[in-house]
Amino acid sequence: MFKIDLRNGKSFTCDLDEIVLDAAKRSGISLEYSCLSGRCRSCISKSLSGATRDLQKDLVLTEEEKSNGYFLSCCATPTSDLRLDVEDLSNYNLPKPKTLPAKIDSLKPRSKDVLEVVLRLPPQSGFSYKAGQYVKIIRGSVRRSYSIANFSPNSAKIMFYIKSYLGGEMSRYWFEKAKINDLLRIEGPLGTFFFRGDDVKDIIFLATGTGIAPINSMIEHFKLNPHIVSNKQITLLWGSRVKEDLFISSTDLTQLINLEYTPVLSRQNDNWEGEMGYVQDVLIKKIEKFDQAQVYACGNDNMITSAKNLLVQNGLAKNNFFSDSFVCSK
Repeated sequence: MFKIDLRNGKSFTCDLDEIVLDAAKRSGISLEYSCLSGRCRSCISKSLSGATRDLQKDLVLTEEEKSNGYFLSCCATPTSDLRLDVEDLSNYNLPKPKTLPAKIDSLKPRSKDVLEVVLRLPPQSGFSYKAGQYVKIIRGSVRRSYSIANFSPNSAKIMFYIKSYLGGEMSRYWFEKAKINDLLRIEGPLGTFFFRGDDVKDIIFLATGTGIAPINSMIEHFKLNPHIVSNKQITLLWGSRVKEDLFISSTDLTQLINLEYTPVLSRQNDNWEGEMGYVQDVLIKKIEKFDQAQVYACGNDNMITSAKNLLVQNGLAKNNFFSDSFVCSK
């Protein structure tokens, strides 16, 4: 059994061949995570001393990162005592995940390959979540992760933006078979992608595709609690291929007076006079300093990796970049 120390002075023990993230949870300590499959980088951790061993093939860390002590806490076990430069999220009182029945309340096409799905939970389920978290939706033996796209703490309805993937088993269900009142199950809430910027001046959201879902949930949270961000400037950049993929109206996204929204397209549209390219490159053109900012990025993993590297090079503190990478199921 090994001892693992965190930068806030807390510690926990980890058995031989036990995954670091699981050991932390067992001890009541919350570490960053998202996909739980070693592919999204959300759980990347830096060991200041000690060593770890991967329990599965690592596909996302570079050799340089590994040599500098970085590892993924969702798929690594210690081989010695560890001292980690990571944050303990226990003080944020994350709701405990539970498994609940859910019925489809509505199905609404948002674009040619995005479906808005609203699930209805039992009225007395007591389901709560932090804006930005996700759930696993379960149909038979198949389960897939989807970020919650709304924030309505007093409602038993939760909304998702679901993208169609060619050949995807759940995609075939959503886009070809799903109907109102179908009975499913959900497991959640899960993930550590949520707002924690009480002491920063600027909040920056970067999204691509359906990565707008958890960010929309955070924005709805701000609308219900405007005092949280009354003294902050909020910047949102949402990237899509073509204009038709921007399936939320700018009016719905800009109901906060201190939020500036910029849509970005990666492919040319007729009559499009807005920004072109990638959200992280457009952001660098819009904002010069990032020393008082927190960045929340969600979408494809290439954008997230590029954005973090670019923004850190331009003055953003590494521990002020939070992300949720959308990775396809294996």
